[in-house]
This record gives sequence, structure tokens and C-alpha cells, in this order.
Amino acid sequence: MAPLVVENVTKSFRQGDRRVQALAGVSLAVERGQFVAIMGASGSGKSTLLHLMAGLTRADAGRVVIDGTDLGALSDRALTLFRRRQIGLVFQSFNLIPTLSAAENVALPLMLDGPSTDSAARVDQIIDRLGLADRRDHRPDALSGGEQQRVAIGRALVTDPAVILADEPTGNLDSANSKAVCELLRDLCAVHRKTIVLVTHEPSVAAYAQQVAVIRDGKLVEKFAVEMMDSEHLAMKYHAAHDVSTGGRNG
Repeated sequence: MAPLVVENVTKSFRQGDRRVQALAGVSLAVERGQFVAIMGASGSGKSTLLHLMAGLTRADAGRVVIDGTDLGALSDRALTLFRRRQIGLVFQSFNLIPTLSAAENVALPLMLDGPSTDSAARVDQIIDRLGLADRRDHRPDALSGGEQQRVAIGRALVTDPAVILADEPTGNLDSANSKAVCELLRDLCAVHRKTIVLVTHEPSVAAYAQQVAVIRDGKLVEKFAVEMMDSEHLAMKYHAAHDVSTGGRNG
């Protein structure tokens, strides 16, 4: 089985006196070592889908299966433990602990499970891989935005999770740091066989993935291989998928 399988998931939320359908029967499988970008406009359901994959919210119907485990079958406590050990999460806002150093932030998921003899070596390996050796003792407020996001990626990697999920990870970065983070994610997939799903609305970011899944109005409307497309051609393909899904309407 693929390390990440989404089967016919639906999700709705209450807004005032009405319910809004965020996802309507989405299915998706991501193979081991694959890098998939989920694209969609604001409100399309892409972040909701990522949150379901991460076990941060539960589907109304359907299944999310990670590394053979059905997230919906887990208790809240078991889901929290599973997420910490098997799902690496990277967010737009970094979410680092301000009083901890870069190395301590990377080590945090390991420390929550209790110290072990190989934890320090694992953290050192991750820090070196991310090019942060000379920044390991700096707190987040002494790091650039790009360095903070690399620390956040290190934290996601340190438990060797089954999948890494990234929600708009370049949203708070300038173009140079955005490029560096995208290249890092691409290399983690290509060189280290990490399974990565990234949510973005930016074609320039999605162009680093191997495949793009387009979501609109809570439905997966197309999935296509990037095949070394540049961001301009990817944007054209993305907008064409939207046009087909809406009968040529814009928006």
C-alpha cells in the first residue's frame, strides 16, 4: 500500500446557520518517495485536505490511511502519538518554540518520547543535512525566515516519518528563501526518498513537485505530472484544469 491513501473523504463545517461543504468525495494516493503539490484557490479545500491527512481534523466520511494505519480508527491520544512519530508537519508560520535553540526545536519530537542514546546523533545529522551547523545554538529570533523554515523542516524530519506534509511553507519567505526551501524539499524526495505533500497556490512552488493535484470547490478535478515544466506552463495547465471543471467560467 502507498504510504498515503485518501479514500472518498468528505468534510463540512458550520458557518452561522448553514453548513459549508469543504471536501466532497476526494480520493488521492501518494506513492513512496513521491512529491505531490496540491493546488487550489483560497477556499478550495486544499488546506482542509492537508489537515485531514495530518490527523488535525477528522473526516465526516471516507478514510485517510498513512503507512497502513487508518487515522479514523485511532483514539485521540493514539492519533496524537501517531502524528508525532509518523507525520512530519511544516507550516507557513514555522511554529518554532521561541525559547529553544535551533537544535532543541529540531529535537523536540524526540524529547517528547523521552531521551534516547541516538537522539543527539540524529539531531546532529539533520542539522548538518540542512546546512544549519553554525546556527544550531541560535534561538528563532536570531534566525532568518529561511533558516527558521529549515529548522521547522528538520523538526518534521527528525522522527523519520512516513510522510511530510507542508502547508504553504514558503508563504512567509522572500523569493530567494522560497527557492531554497523548495529545492530542499525536492532534494529530500529525490535523494532521500521522502514522501512529501505540499499545499500551495503558487505555480512557481508547485513546479518543484513531481505531480500536481488540482482541487476546486472541495473536489479533485485533475492530477498531472509536472515533467520539468516551468512555472509559466504549469500555471497554464492549472488554470486550464479550473476552466474545464467550471465549464470555462473564471474564478
